[in-house]
Amino acid sequence: MTQEPTAARRIAVVLFNLGGPDGPADVKPFLFNLFNDPAIIGLPGIVRTPLARLISSRREKSAQANYDMMGGGSPLLPGTHAQAGALESGLRTALPADGVRTFVCMRYWNPMTEQVAAEVAAFAPDEIVLLPLYPQFSTTTTESSLKAWTNVYRGPGRSRTVCCWPVADGWIEAQAAAISGKLAEAGDGPVRVLMSAHGIPETLVSGKGDPYQEQVEATCAALAARLDLGPRGLRWDVCYQSRVGPLKWLGPSTPEAIGKAAADGVGVILTPVAFVSEHIETLVELDVEYAELAHEKGITTYLRAPAVGTAPVFVATLAGAVMAALGRTGTAPYGGGCRGDWKACPCQAERRTA
Repeated sequence: MTQEPTAARRIAVVLFNLGGPDGPADVKPFLFNLFNDPAIIGLPGIVRTPLARLISSRREKSAQANYDMMGGGSPLLPGTHAQAGALESGLRTALPADGVRTFVCMRYWNPMTEQVAAEVAAFAPDEIVLLPLYPQFSTTTTESSLKAWTNVYRGPGRSRTVCCWPVADGWIEAQAAAISGKLAEAGDGPVRVLMSAHGIPETLVSGKGDPYQEQVEATCAALAARLDLGPRGLRWDVCYQSRVGPLKWLGPSTPEAIGKAAADGVGVILTPVAFVSEHIETLVELDVEYAELAHEKGITTYLRAPAVGTAPVFVATLAGAVMAALGRTGTAPYGGGCRGDWKACPCQAERRTA
Protein backbone atom coordinates (compact mmCIF):
# COMPACT_ATOMS: atom_id res chain seq x y z
CA MET A 1 0.00 0.00 0.00
CA THR A 2 1.36 3.42 -0.94
CA GLN A 3 1.74 5.79 1.99
CA GLU A 4 0.50 9.36 1.58
CA PRO A 5 3.33 11.92 1.57
CA THR A 6 3.68 13.96 4.76
CA ALA A 7 2.91 17.64 4.40
CA ALA A 8 5.90 19.92 4.87
CA ARG A 9 3.96 22.13 7.26
CA ARG A 10 0.54 22.06 8.88
CA ILE A 11 -0.80 25.60 8.59
CA ALA A 12 -3.87 26.85 10.46
CA VAL A 13 -5.46 30.11 9.34
CA VAL A 14 -7.95 31.50 11.87
CA LEU A 15 -10.49 33.96 10.51
CA PHE A 16 -12.12 36.20 13.12
CA ASN A 17 -15.48 37.95 12.93
CA LEU A 18 -18.21 39.07 15.33
CA GLY A 19 -20.78 36.36 14.67
CA GLY A 20 -24.55 36.52 14.77
CA PRO A 21 -27.52 34.53 16.06
CA ASP A 22 -28.54 31.42 14.12
CA GLY A 23 -32.21 31.78 15.07
CA PRO A 24 -34.67 33.73 17.26
CA ALA A 25 -33.74 31.86 20.45
CA ASP A 26 -30.09 32.88 20.02
CA VAL A 27 -30.73 36.63 19.85
CA LYS A 28 -30.79 37.34 23.59
CA PRO A 29 -27.67 35.32 24.50
CA PHE A 30 -25.86 36.78 21.49
CA LEU A 31 -26.68 40.30 22.67
CA PHE A 32 -25.58 39.40 26.20
CA ASN A 33 -22.22 38.14 24.93
CA LEU A 34 -21.80 41.35 22.95
CA PHE A 35 -22.58 43.78 25.74
CA ASN A 36 -20.72 41.76 28.36
CA ASP A 37 -17.47 42.26 26.46
CA PRO A 38 -15.31 44.83 28.34
CA ALA A 39 -14.20 46.14 24.94
CA ILE A 40 -17.81 47.21 24.32
CA ILE A 41 -18.82 48.32 27.83
CA GLY A 42 -15.70 49.26 29.74
CA LEU A 43 -17.05 48.81 33.25
CA PRO A 44 -16.03 46.35 35.98
CA GLY A 45 -17.63 42.93 35.56
CA ILE A 46 -19.73 43.33 38.68
CA VAL A 47 -21.49 46.25 36.96
CA ARG A 48 -21.09 45.24 33.30
CA THR A 49 -22.62 41.76 33.54
CA PRO A 50 -25.98 42.76 35.07
CA LEU A 51 -26.09 45.74 32.70
CA ALA A 52 -25.50 43.39 29.76
CA ARG A 53 -28.38 41.20 30.96
CA LEU A 54 -30.65 44.23 31.16
CA ILE A 55 -29.71 45.56 27.73
CA SER A 56 -30.05 42.15 26.06
CA SER A 57 -33.50 41.66 27.62
CA ARG A 58 -34.72 45.08 26.54
CA ARG A 59 -33.41 44.74 22.99
CA GLU A 60 -34.37 41.13 22.38
CA LYS A 61 -37.75 41.70 20.69
CA SER A 62 -36.66 44.57 18.45
CA ALA A 63 -33.53 42.67 17.45
CA GLN A 64 -35.57 39.55 16.71
CA ALA A 65 -37.81 41.63 14.44
CA ASN A 66 -34.76 42.78 12.51
CA TYR A 67 -33.39 39.25 12.20
CA ASP A 68 -36.83 38.11 11.03
CA MET A 69 -36.24 40.23 7.92
CA MET A 70 -33.29 37.94 7.16
CA GLY A 71 -35.11 34.69 7.83
CA GLY A 72 -34.74 34.67 11.61
CA GLY A 73 -30.96 34.58 11.90
CA SER A 74 -27.76 36.16 10.66
CA PRO A 75 -26.21 35.20 7.31
CA LEU A 76 -22.77 36.14 8.62
CA LEU A 77 -21.64 32.62 9.52
CA PRO A 78 -22.44 30.96 6.16
CA GLY A 79 -20.94 33.96 4.39
CA THR A 80 -17.76 33.66 6.43
CA HIS A 81 -17.58 29.91 5.83
CA ALA A 82 -17.78 30.63 2.09
CA GLN A 83 -14.85 33.05 2.41
CA ALA A 84 -12.90 30.51 4.47
CA GLY A 85 -13.51 27.80 1.90
CA ALA A 86 -12.41 30.00 -0.99
CA LEU A 87 -9.32 31.10 0.93
CA GLU A 88 -8.39 27.53 1.85
CA SER A 89 -8.70 26.44 -1.77
CA GLY A 90 -6.47 29.29 -2.92
CA LEU A 91 -3.85 28.61 -0.27
CA ARG A 92 -3.75 24.90 -1.06
CA THR A 93 -3.06 25.77 -4.68
CA ALA A 94 -0.37 28.26 -3.69
CA LEU A 95 1.19 25.94 -1.09
CA PRO A 96 0.78 22.43 -2.54
CA ALA A 97 3.40 20.87 -0.26
CA ASP A 98 1.72 22.10 2.91
CA GLY A 99 -1.42 21.05 4.74
CA VAL A 100 -3.58 24.17 5.03
CA ARG A 101 -6.82 24.45 6.96
CA THR A 102 -8.94 27.52 7.65
CA PHE A 103 -10.97 27.97 10.83
CA VAL A 104 -13.84 30.41 11.41
CA CYS A 105 -13.83 31.94 14.89
CA MET A 106 -16.71 34.18 16.03
CA ARG A 107 -16.50 36.51 18.99
CA TYR A 108 -20.09 36.57 20.25
CA TRP A 109 -21.78 33.46 18.86
CA ASN A 110 -20.93 30.00 17.61
CA PRO A 111 -18.35 28.85 16.73
CA MET A 112 -16.83 30.80 19.61
CA THR A 113 -13.23 31.15 20.65
CA GLU A 114 -12.97 28.25 23.10
CA GLN A 115 -14.42 25.75 20.61
CA VAL A 116 -12.25 26.91 17.72
CA ALA A 117 -9.11 27.01 19.85
CA ALA A 118 -9.69 23.35 20.74
CA GLU A 119 -10.21 22.48 17.05
CA VAL A 120 -6.99 24.24 16.05
CA ALA A 121 -5.06 22.51 18.83
CA ALA A 122 -6.40 19.14 17.66
CA PHE A 123 -5.19 19.96 14.14
CA ALA A 124 -1.71 20.36 15.70
CA PRO A 125 -0.42 23.06 13.36
CA ASP A 126 3.21 23.97 12.87
CA GLU A 127 2.24 27.48 11.80
CA ILE A 128 -0.75 29.67 12.73
CA VAL A 129 -1.89 32.85 11.00
CA LEU A 130 -4.48 34.92 12.89
CA LEU A 131 -6.43 36.90 10.30
CA PRO A 132 -9.27 39.15 11.53
CA LEU A 133 -11.90 39.90 8.89
CA TYR A 134 -12.10 43.47 10.15
CA PRO A 135 -10.29 45.58 7.53
CA GLN A 136 -9.54 48.38 10.00
CA PHE A 137 -8.11 47.74 13.46
CA SER A 138 -10.22 48.70 16.47
CA THR A 139 -10.08 47.86 20.14
CA THR A 140 -13.78 46.96 19.88
CA THR A 141 -13.31 44.32 17.19
CA THR A 142 -9.79 43.14 16.34
CA GLU A 143 -8.27 43.63 19.77
CA SER A 144 -11.22 41.98 21.49
CA SER A 145 -11.11 38.93 19.22
CA LEU A 146 -7.35 38.52 19.48
CA LYS A 147 -7.35 38.97 23.25
CA ALA A 148 -10.01 36.27 23.62
CA TRP A 149 -7.89 33.95 21.45
CA THR A 150 -4.70 34.59 23.40
CA ASN A 151 -6.50 33.90 26.66
CA VAL A 152 -7.62 30.40 25.64
CA TYR A 153 -5.31 28.93 22.98
CA ARG A 154 -2.79 26.52 24.47
CA GLY A 155 -2.05 24.33 21.46
CA PRO A 156 1.07 24.01 19.32
CA GLY A 157 2.21 26.18 16.45
CA ARG A 158 4.22 29.33 15.78
CA SER A 159 1.70 32.16 15.64
CA ARG A 160 1.67 35.51 13.90
CA THR A 161 -1.08 38.08 13.42
CA VAL A 162 -2.37 40.22 10.55
CA CYS A 163 -3.76 43.12 12.57
CA CYS A 164 -5.38 45.08 9.72
CA TRP A 165 -5.45 45.63 5.98
CA PRO A 166 -7.31 48.95 5.41
CA VAL A 167 -5.73 49.75 2.05
CA ALA A 168 -4.82 46.29 0.76
CA ASP A 169 -5.04 46.41 -3.01
CA GLY A 170 -7.55 43.63 -3.68
CA TRP A 171 -9.84 44.82 -0.87
CA ILE A 172 -9.95 48.27 -2.46
CA GLU A 173 -10.35 46.83 -5.97
CA ALA A 174 -13.26 44.59 -4.96
CA GLN A 175 -15.10 47.50 -3.36
CA ALA A 176 -14.41 49.75 -6.32
CA ALA A 177 -15.89 47.17 -8.68
CA ALA A 178 -19.04 46.96 -6.57
CA ILE A 179 -19.43 50.75 -6.53
CA SER A 180 -18.76 51.01 -10.25
CA GLY A 181 -21.68 48.70 -10.88
CA LYS A 182 -23.98 50.97 -8.89
CA LEU A 183 -22.64 54.09 -10.61
CA ALA A 184 -23.57 52.51 -13.93
CA GLU A 185 -26.99 51.63 -12.55
CA ALA A 186 -27.53 55.24 -11.42
CA GLY A 187 -26.98 56.55 -14.94
CA ASP A 188 -26.45 60.25 -15.53
CA GLY A 189 -28.35 61.56 -12.52
CA PRO A 190 -26.41 63.45 -9.81
CA VAL A 191 -25.29 61.10 -7.03
CA ARG A 192 -23.02 61.14 -4.01
CA VAL A 193 -21.00 58.16 -2.84
CA LEU A 194 -21.39 57.66 0.91
CA MET A 195 -18.80 55.35 2.45
CA SER A 196 -20.32 54.02 5.66
CA ALA A 197 -18.38 52.38 8.48
CA HIS A 198 -19.61 51.09 11.82
CA GLY A 199 -19.17 53.87 14.37
CA ILE A 200 -17.37 53.85 17.70
CA PRO A 201 -17.37 56.39 20.55
CA GLU A 202 -15.02 59.33 19.98
CA THR A 203 -13.39 58.72 23.37
CA LEU A 204 -11.91 55.46 22.08
CA VAL A 205 -9.93 57.47 19.55
CA SER A 206 -9.05 60.49 21.68
CA GLY A 207 -8.54 58.67 24.97
CA LYS A 208 -7.60 55.08 24.18
CA GLY A 209 -5.61 55.80 21.04
CA ASP A 210 -7.74 53.60 18.79
CA PRO A 211 -6.54 53.94 15.14
CA TYR A 212 -9.91 52.95 13.67
CA GLN A 213 -10.96 56.39 12.39
CA GLU A 214 -7.64 57.00 10.67
CA GLN A 215 -7.78 53.60 9.01
CA VAL A 216 -11.40 54.03 7.88
CA GLU A 217 -10.47 57.36 6.31
CA ALA A 218 -7.48 55.72 4.63
CA THR A 219 -9.75 53.03 3.16
CA CYS A 220 -12.15 55.66 1.83
CA ALA A 221 -9.41 57.83 0.35
CA ALA A 222 -7.88 54.83 -1.41
CA LEU A 223 -11.28 53.83 -2.72
CA ALA A 224 -12.05 57.34 -4.02
CA ALA A 225 -8.66 57.44 -5.74
CA ARG A 226 -9.20 54.01 -7.33
CA LEU A 227 -12.60 55.15 -8.65
CA ASP A 228 -11.22 58.55 -9.71
CA LEU A 229 -14.24 60.16 -8.03
CA GLY A 230 -12.83 63.68 -7.67
CA PRO A 231 -11.72 64.18 -11.28
CA ARG A 232 -15.07 62.73 -12.40
CA GLY A 233 -16.87 65.43 -10.43
CA LEU A 234 -18.42 63.00 -7.94
CA ARG A 235 -18.45 63.96 -4.28
CA TRP A 236 -17.82 61.30 -1.68
CA ASP A 237 -18.20 61.42 2.09
CA VAL A 238 -17.14 59.24 5.01
CA CYS A 239 -19.92 58.51 7.50
CA TYR A 240 -20.62 56.22 10.45
CA GLN A 241 -23.59 54.02 11.24
CA SER A 242 -25.05 51.94 14.09
CA ARG A 243 -24.75 54.45 16.91
CA VAL A 244 -26.08 53.32 20.31
CA GLY A 245 -25.97 54.87 23.76
CA PRO A 246 -25.48 58.43 25.04
CA LEU A 247 -21.79 58.90 24.21
CA LYS A 248 -20.67 61.06 21.31
CA TRP A 249 -19.71 58.83 18.39
CA LEU A 250 -17.61 59.43 15.33
CA GLY A 251 -19.43 61.50 12.76
CA PRO A 252 -21.05 62.51 10.65
CA SER A 253 -23.59 59.74 11.10
CA THR A 254 -24.85 57.97 8.00
CA PRO A 255 -28.40 59.36 8.54
CA GLU A 256 -26.89 62.86 8.70
CA ALA A 257 -24.97 62.25 5.46
CA ILE A 258 -28.15 61.00 3.79
CA GLY A 259 -29.97 64.12 4.97
CA LYS A 260 -27.21 66.35 3.56
CA ALA A 261 -27.44 64.59 0.19
CA ALA A 262 -31.20 65.14 0.18
CA ALA A 263 -30.74 68.83 0.98
CA ASP A 264 -28.25 69.09 -1.88
CA GLY A 265 -30.65 67.39 -4.29
CA VAL A 266 -28.48 64.41 -5.14
CA GLY A 267 -28.98 60.67 -5.04
CA VAL A 268 -26.99 58.29 -2.87
CA ILE A 269 -24.77 55.31 -3.58
CA LEU A 270 -23.92 53.82 -0.22
CA THR A 271 -21.11 51.34 0.31
CA PRO A 272 -20.10 49.52 3.51
CA VAL A 273 -16.38 50.11 3.99
CA ALA A 274 -15.83 48.22 7.25
CA PHE A 275 -17.80 45.04 6.51
CA VAL A 276 -16.72 42.23 4.22
CA SER A 277 -19.92 40.15 4.49
CA GLU A 278 -23.64 40.78 4.45
CA HIS A 279 -25.29 40.86 7.87
CA ILE A 280 -27.76 42.89 9.92
CA GLU A 281 -25.90 46.19 9.52
CA THR A 282 -26.07 45.92 5.73
CA LEU A 283 -29.26 43.97 5.01
CA VAL A 284 -31.45 45.75 7.56
CA GLU A 285 -29.79 49.01 8.59
CA LEU A 286 -28.56 50.06 5.14
CA ASP A 287 -31.08 48.31 2.89
CA VAL A 288 -34.25 48.91 4.92
CA GLU A 289 -33.92 51.58 7.59
CA TYR A 290 -31.69 54.03 5.74
CA ALA A 291 -33.46 53.38 2.44
CA GLU A 292 -36.74 54.38 4.09
CA LEU A 293 -35.06 57.49 5.51
CA ALA A 294 -33.72 58.43 2.07
CA HIS A 295 -37.13 58.06 0.45
CA GLU A 296 -38.78 60.07 3.25
CA LYS A 297 -36.34 62.88 2.49
CA GLY A 298 -37.16 62.78 -1.21
CA ILE A 299 -34.11 60.96 -2.52
CA THR A 300 -35.19 59.02 -5.59
CA THR A 301 -31.87 57.28 -6.30
CA TYR A 302 -30.71 55.21 -3.35
CA LEU A 303 -28.40 52.34 -4.23
CA ARG A 304 -26.23 50.16 -2.02
CA ALA A 305 -23.05 48.47 -3.19
CA PRO A 306 -22.80 44.87 -1.93
CA ALA A 307 -20.18 43.65 0.51
CA VAL A 308 -17.17 42.05 -1.17
CA GLY A 309 -18.00 38.52 0.01
CA THR A 310 -16.04 35.97 -2.00
CA ALA A 311 -15.00 38.27 -4.85
CA PRO A 312 -11.90 36.51 -6.29
CA VAL A 313 -9.68 39.58 -6.06
CA PHE A 314 -10.62 39.97 -2.39
CA VAL A 315 -9.99 36.32 -1.56
CA ALA A 316 -6.64 36.62 -3.36
CA THR A 317 -5.80 39.51 -1.06
CA LEU A 318 -6.59 37.43 2.02
CA ALA A 319 -4.33 34.72 0.61
CA GLY A 320 -1.61 37.30 0.04
CA ALA A 321 -1.94 38.44 3.65
CA VAL A 322 -1.49 34.85 4.86
CA MET A 323 1.50 34.20 2.60
CA ALA A 324 3.20 37.41 3.74
CA ALA A 325 2.55 36.57 7.39
CA LEU A 326 4.13 33.13 7.08
CA GLY A 327 7.43 34.81 6.32
CA ARG A 328 7.58 36.76 9.58
CA THR A 329 6.76 36.70 13.28
CA GLY A 330 4.73 39.00 15.50
CA THR A 331 2.01 41.40 14.42
CA ALA A 332 1.89 43.47 11.23
CA PRO A 333 -0.61 44.98 8.80
CA TYR A 334 -0.97 43.85 5.21
CA GLY A 335 -0.76 46.46 2.48
CA GLY A 336 -0.25 49.37 4.88
CA GLY A 337 -1.56 50.10 8.36
CA CYS A 338 -1.39 53.06 10.74
CA ARG A 339 0.25 56.27 9.67
CA GLY A 340 -0.13 58.12 12.96
CA ASP A 341 1.12 57.26 16.45
CA TRP A 342 -1.66 55.32 18.18
CA LYS A 343 -1.45 53.87 21.69
CA ALA A 344 -3.77 50.97 20.80
CA CYS A 345 -1.92 49.94 17.62
CA PRO A 346 -0.51 46.44 18.34
CA CYS A 347 2.39 46.82 15.88
CA GLN A 348 3.56 50.02 17.55
CA ALA A 349 3.15 48.41 20.99
CA GLU A 350 5.38 45.50 19.93
CA ARG A 351 8.02 47.91 18.65
CA ARG A 352 7.92 49.90 21.90
CA THR A 353 8.50 46.77 23.99
CA ALA A 354 11.07 45.13 21.70
